[in-house]
Amino acid sequence: MIHKKKLPVLGLGMLLLLGGSALAQVVDTIPGMPPVVDPTNIYTETRAGNLNPEVAKDPPRIYVPNLRSNNVYVIDPQTYKVIARFKVGKSPQHVVPSWDLRTLWVTNNAEGTTEGSLTPIDPRTTQPLANVAVDDPYNMYFTPDGKSAITVAEARQRLDFRDPHTMEMQGSVSVPQCRGVNHADFSIDGRYAIFTCEFGGYLAKVDTVNRTLIGYLKLSRGGMPQDILTAPDGHKFYVADMHADGVFVIDGDTFRETGFIPTGIGTHGLYPSRDGTKMYVANRGSHKIHGPPHSKAGGVSVIDFATDRVVANWPIPGGGSPDMGNVSNDGRTLWLSGRFDDVVYAIDTTTGAMRSIPVGLEPHGLTVWPQPGRYSVGHTGILR
Repeated sequence: MIHKKKLPVLGLGMLLLLGGSALAQVVDTIPGMPPVVDPTNIYTETRAGNLNPEVAKDPPRIYVPNLRSNNVYVIDPQTYKVIARFKVGKSPQHVVPSWDLRTLWVTNNAEGTTEGSLTPIDPRTTQPLANVAVDDPYNMYFTPDGKSAITVAEARQRLDFRDPHTMEMQGSVSVPQCRGVNHADFSIDGRYAIFTCEFGGYLAKVDTVNRTLIGYLKLSRGGMPQDILTAPDGHKFYVADMHADGVFVIDGDTFRETGFIPTGIGTHGLYPSRDGTKMYVANRGSHKIHGPPHSKAGGVSVIDFATDRVVANWPIPGGGSPDMGNVSNDGRTLWLSGRFDDVVYAIDTTTGAMRSIPVGLEPHGLTVWPQPGRYSVGHTGILR
């Protein structure tokens, strides 16, 4: 089991001055959650280079879980070469930074069998530690107060709240109408999370304090929601839908659909830029879960947060299948797995120019490390 000392939370401000003179709102967060520095942009603390001093000691690496080869490849982002690889559990899906930023957890869900596990990686040494048995961990998140990990038991239609270090069970929330529950993000105050339901076209809203299901929302079109990302204001949410070929806009507080942004075929992964002004959207190029092995339609769309409009499109040269990943510490490179092409893409966030690195079989939720920010709410490294 992992028992790590929590890092000191840096750069906190209980008060925010707008225009240099007037006292602004203070967000009433859940107890224990780091305060919101800027209520208009929850990503201010993930700006380029804003690394915690302890995290800055971790060597820069890209950790790539390969679903069908049951291993993790490690890429040096400076040389673009695979420098290590190691076995993990069965069907690794995502590499998830812990709330305290001191452990990277590989979620091995064993495709719905009873062999599920988590593989912890020490980011200082880049080496894996002993597996921890956990039932069906497709994905994993952390409540913004750092008190619980939430393992997403996709096949069980269940969200398991666990001790964030030992992974011992604290309690569960059943989401029976949320078939294929998989991705989530949190409100600005940490009081609720919205989860996507891949195989039914629903979203599920969960009270993270009382650990209860608040309700469901049926999306108006498409029917295969994937990744979800909280907007900078902390109240609006974006939902990628692989069948609708675009991004739904959701008012999280009222839990209703308010808009839709077309992007590309097989819309899948969502990541904020380091300056908090744009969102990178991975369009996988296919409506299928497994295959085809190659698609000419794969690419990345860039959405401006202020206008909710697509401001750039970066097709994969010759086609591809961009899936999950994250942005480099300096914000200059978007790293994405090429799910059906067994590669990883490194994409220049200024020009859209890209290169690919061969990896294992069916790479999925890679993470970039280290990343700036105070704490992680999970997935492939959504920090705040």
